[in-house]
Amino acid sequence: YLYNRLAGPSGSGNTTVLYQQPATKVSTTDDKGNKNGLSVADVAAMVQPAVVEITTERVTTGNRLNQYTEGAGSGVIISNDGVIVTNCHVIEGSNKIVVTLHNGESYEASVIASDETTDLALLRIHKTDLTAAVLGNSGNLAVGETAIAVGNPLGSLGGTVTTGIISALDREITVGGKTMHLLQTNAAINPGNSGGGLFNAAAELIGIVNAKSSGEDVEGLGFAIPVDVAKPVITDLLEKGYVTGRIDTGMTFVDINDTVTAMLNRVDRLGVYVQSVQAGSNAQQAGFEAADYIVAVNGATVSSIAGLNKLLEQCKVGDTLRFDIIRGRQTRTLSLTLREKTT
Repeated sequence: YLYNRLAGPSGSGNTTVLYQQPATKVSTTDDKGNKNGLSVADVAAMVQPAVVEITTERVTTGNRLNQYTEGAGSGVIISNDGVIVTNCHVIEGSNKIVVTLHNGESYEASVIASDETTDLALLRIHKTDLTAAVLGNSGNLAVGETAIAVGNPLGSLGGTVTTGIISALDREITVGGKTMHLLQTNAAINPGNSGGGLFNAAAELIGIVNAKSSGEDVEGLGFAIPVDVAKPVITDLLEKGYVTGRIDTGMTFVDINDTVTAMLNRVDRLGVYVQSVQAGSNAQQAGFEAADYIVAVNGATVSSIAGLNKLLEQCKVGDTLRFDIIRGRQTRTLSLTLREKTT
């Protein structure tokens, strides 16, 4: 295998190797002399050891009692020294994370770093000589190409293999309030598959499964984060612990989109409000306060957090933005210089 060297977490002294595309593609030949890709059985045998089951435990405190909630998902081994990629939402808020390998061995995992924007997280277990997935190129995919999903559906069926095709290459989907551009597949995806692998007919990892459209009469609508999107995020999380180049406003925002929510928050307008301002941030220095109502950014009207995020996606670290806000009964204009998000 060809590989790229990626540094481990700062100060760890570790070297992590992510496995890239094979130098040669394995193929079979039918009785007419036509070359075919690997069979689904071949792919399954090659990739199943690289896909793990993840179980989580969350503890919530209330009414003098601790309540334990268990969750489940999947993950993909991306280096033979114990680095695993999964979804951020699979491990979010967990007090304990346990990874079970294809051979049944279980290990407690630690979180290296995570990124809510791409819904990716990296875990580490203390185990070497693991089978790692080979990273492919999602940019080379075509609609109709074979797609093979491997994961832990329902949290109890680890190593399950389902097949289908690539149904679309760049679906704009809103997941957990965040807009993402995902691969679409009709391979069966169920709760527990999140964080598992989507592979092509050459046994290369082409996506990280992260969503399924659900509802009455909805079937065959699964989605995965393209591996070309995941690669630079994984690199940054390993090397820096955060994704470089991301902007930080120093604020969190809240959508007030109905009159009941407006009444509960004691505001009289629908739209986007500043929910909190980070102490010592660029936003605090610029004069922003909690409960500020956002009217416009650089002259563009803002009516929702999704709309605000689209405007911010066009910006880069160091840009200075003009925010028109309403505070109480006064209209103000504040200038905000964007910093790099490091957490």
